[in-house]
Amino acid sequence: MKGSHIFLFSATCCLMLANGSKIFHFGPCRISMSMNEIRAGFAAIKANIQGRDPIRTVSILSHPHSLHRIKSSEKCCIIHHLFNFYVDKVFKYCTTEDSYINRKISSIANSFLSIKRNLVQCHNQNMCKCGQESTEKFKQILTNYKGLNVTSAAMKSLGELDILLDWMEKSH
Repeated sequence: MKGSHIFLFSATCCLMLANGSKIFHFGPCRISMSMNEIRAGFAAIKANIQGRDPIRTVSILSHPHSLHRIKSSEKCCIIHHLFNFYVDKVFKYCTTEDSYINRKISSIANSFLSIKRNLVQCHNQNMCKCGQESTEKFKQILTNYKGLNVTSAAMKSLGELDILLDWMEKSH
Protein backbone atom coordinates (compact mmCIF):
# COMPACT_ATOMS: atom_id res chain seq x y z
CA MET A 1 0.00 0.00 0.00
CA LYS A 2 2.80 2.40 0.91
CA GLY A 3 4.48 1.80 -2.46
CA SER A 4 1.29 2.69 -4.33
CA HIS A 5 1.21 6.09 -2.59
CA ILE A 6 4.78 6.75 -3.69
CA PHE A 7 3.90 5.75 -7.26
CA LEU A 8 0.80 7.96 -7.22
CA PHE A 9 2.85 10.89 -5.90
CA SER A 10 5.53 10.29 -8.57
CA ALA A 11 2.92 10.05 -11.32
CA THR A 12 1.29 13.25 -10.13
CA CYS A 13 4.61 15.10 -10.11
CA CYS A 14 5.43 13.90 -13.60
CA LEU A 15 1.93 14.82 -14.81
CA MET A 16 2.31 18.32 -13.39
CA LEU A 17 5.64 18.74 -15.12
CA ALA A 18 4.29 17.28 -18.36
CA ASN A 19 1.47 19.85 -18.54
CA GLY A 20 3.91 22.73 -18.10
CA SER A 21 3.23 23.47 -14.45
CA LYS A 22 5.99 24.87 -12.31
CA ILE A 23 6.19 25.27 -8.59
CA PHE A 24 6.51 28.89 -7.54
CA HIS A 25 7.82 29.92 -4.14
CA PHE A 26 6.30 33.02 -2.59
CA GLY A 27 7.88 33.23 0.82
CA PRO A 28 6.84 30.04 2.63
CA CYS A 29 4.06 29.22 0.14
CA ARG A 30 4.66 26.86 -2.75
CA ILE A 31 2.11 27.07 -5.51
CA SER A 32 1.93 24.93 -8.63
CA MET A 33 0.76 26.75 -11.74
CA SER A 34 0.96 26.55 -15.50
CA MET A 35 2.53 29.89 -16.33
CA ASN A 36 2.81 28.91 -20.01
CA GLU A 37 -0.95 28.35 -20.21
CA ILE A 38 -1.73 31.71 -18.59
CA ARG A 39 0.82 33.51 -20.77
CA ALA A 40 -0.52 31.88 -23.95
CA GLY A 41 -4.07 32.93 -23.08
CA PHE A 42 -2.95 36.46 -22.33
CA ALA A 43 -0.78 36.72 -25.45
CA ALA A 44 -3.85 35.85 -27.55
CA ILE A 45 -5.82 38.83 -26.19
CA LYS A 46 -3.15 41.32 -25.09
CA ALA A 47 -3.29 43.60 -28.14
CA ASN A 48 -7.10 43.64 -28.11
CA ILE A 49 -7.33 44.41 -24.39
CA GLN A 50 -4.60 47.03 -24.41
CA GLY A 51 -6.17 48.62 -27.50
CA ARG A 52 -9.33 49.23 -25.45
CA ASP A 53 -7.41 51.29 -22.90
CA PRO A 54 -7.81 54.99 -23.72
CA ILE A 55 -5.79 56.16 -20.69
CA ARG A 56 -2.10 55.53 -21.32
CA THR A 57 -0.74 57.88 -18.66
CA VAL A 58 -2.01 55.88 -15.67
CA SER A 59 -0.97 52.42 -14.54
CA ILE A 60 -2.42 50.10 -11.93
CA LEU A 61 0.59 47.84 -11.33
CA SER A 62 3.46 49.93 -12.67
CA HIS A 63 3.18 52.78 -10.24
CA PRO A 64 6.74 53.38 -9.09
CA HIS A 65 7.84 50.39 -7.08
CA SER A 66 4.39 48.78 -6.72
CA LEU A 67 5.82 45.29 -7.04
CA HIS A 68 9.54 45.95 -6.63
CA ARG A 69 11.67 45.23 -3.60
CA ILE A 70 9.12 43.26 -1.63
CA LYS A 71 10.71 41.25 1.15
CA SER A 72 10.72 37.53 0.47
CA SER A 73 8.76 36.94 3.67
CA GLU A 74 5.94 39.21 2.39
CA LYS A 75 5.67 37.86 -1.18
CA CYS A 76 3.06 35.32 -0.15
CA CYS A 77 0.92 38.12 1.27
CA ILE A 78 1.13 40.41 -1.77
CA ILE A 79 0.51 37.57 -4.23
CA HIS A 80 -2.48 36.45 -2.13
CA HIS A 81 -3.89 40.00 -2.27
CA LEU A 82 -3.19 40.30 -6.01
CA PHE A 83 -4.92 37.03 -6.90
CA ASN A 84 -7.94 38.07 -4.81
CA PHE A 85 -7.83 41.43 -6.59
CA TYR A 86 -7.78 39.87 -10.06
CA VAL A 87 -10.50 37.34 -9.27
CA ASP A 88 -12.79 39.76 -7.38
CA LYS A 89 -12.21 43.10 -9.11
CA VAL A 90 -10.74 42.49 -12.55
CA PHE A 91 -12.02 39.40 -14.35
CA LYS A 92 -15.68 39.87 -13.40
CA TYR A 93 -15.72 43.31 -15.09
CA CYS A 94 -13.80 42.32 -18.23
CA THR A 95 -16.30 41.43 -20.91
CA THR A 96 -16.22 42.30 -24.57
CA GLU A 97 -18.48 41.82 -27.56
CA ASP A 98 -15.99 39.24 -28.89
CA SER A 99 -16.77 35.69 -27.68
CA TYR A 100 -13.20 34.51 -28.45
CA ILE A 101 -11.73 37.22 -26.19
CA ASN A 102 -14.30 36.44 -23.48
CA ARG A 103 -13.39 32.73 -23.58
CA LYS A 104 -9.69 33.56 -23.20
CA ILE A 105 -10.45 35.90 -20.28
CA SER A 106 -12.56 33.16 -18.70
CA SER A 107 -9.76 30.63 -19.11
CA ILE A 108 -7.23 32.94 -17.45
CA ALA A 109 -9.75 33.72 -14.69
CA ASN A 110 -10.28 30.00 -14.05
CA SER A 111 -6.52 29.50 -13.74
CA PHE A 112 -6.34 32.38 -11.29
CA LEU A 113 -9.27 30.99 -9.29
CA SER A 114 -7.54 27.64 -8.96
CA ILE A 115 -4.29 29.26 -7.85
CA LYS A 116 -6.20 31.54 -5.48
CA ARG A 117 -7.64 28.49 -3.70
CA ASN A 118 -4.12 27.22 -3.02
CA LEU A 119 -3.02 30.65 -1.82
CA VAL A 120 -6.00 30.85 0.53
CA GLN A 121 -4.98 27.53 2.10
CA CYS A 122 -1.46 28.79 2.63
CA HIS A 123 -2.73 32.11 3.96
CA ASN A 124 -5.18 30.38 6.32
CA GLN A 125 -2.34 28.30 7.77
CA ASN A 126 -0.75 31.62 8.83
CA MET A 127 2.19 31.03 6.54
CA CYS A 128 1.74 34.42 4.83
CA LYS A 129 3.06 37.32 6.83
CA CYS A 130 1.46 40.63 5.87
CA GLY A 131 3.77 43.37 7.00
CA GLN A 132 3.63 47.09 6.43
CA GLU A 133 5.51 46.91 3.13
CA SER A 134 3.14 44.51 1.36
CA THR A 135 0.11 46.25 2.87
CA GLU A 136 1.26 49.68 1.64
CA LYS A 137 2.11 48.40 -1.82
CA PHE A 138 -1.27 46.73 -2.19
CA LYS A 139 -3.04 49.87 -0.94
CA GLN A 140 -1.24 51.80 -3.71
CA ILE A 141 -2.49 49.32 -6.32
CA LEU A 142 -6.06 49.69 -5.00
CA THR A 143 -5.74 53.48 -5.05
CA ASN A 144 -4.61 53.34 -8.68
CA TYR A 145 -7.53 51.04 -9.50
CA LYS A 146 -10.12 53.17 -7.71
CA GLY A 147 -8.90 56.26 -9.57
CA LEU A 148 -10.67 54.98 -12.69
CA ASN A 149 -14.19 53.78 -13.39
CA VAL A 150 -14.68 50.07 -12.74
CA THR A 151 -14.67 48.86 -16.35
CA SER A 152 -11.67 50.97 -17.38
CA ALA A 153 -9.75 49.95 -14.27
CA ALA A 154 -10.53 46.26 -14.84
CA MET A 155 -9.49 46.36 -18.51
CA LYS A 156 -6.32 48.29 -17.63
CA SER A 157 -5.47 45.75 -14.91
CA LEU A 158 -6.03 42.88 -17.33
CA GLY A 159 -3.89 44.66 -19.92
CA GLU A 160 -1.11 44.86 -17.32
CA LEU A 161 -1.24 41.16 -16.51
CA ASP A 162 2.18 40.64 -18.09
CA ILE A 163 3.67 42.95 -15.42
CA LEU A 164 2.34 40.64 -12.71
CA LEU A 165 3.41 37.47 -14.54
CA ASP A 166 6.93 38.83 -15.13
CA TRP A 167 7.22 39.79 -11.46
CA MET A 168 6.03 36.35 -10.37
CA GLU A 169 8.59 34.59 -12.53
CA LYS A 170 11.42 36.85 -11.34
CA SER A 171 10.33 36.52 -7.72
CA HIS A 172 10.09 32.79 -7.59
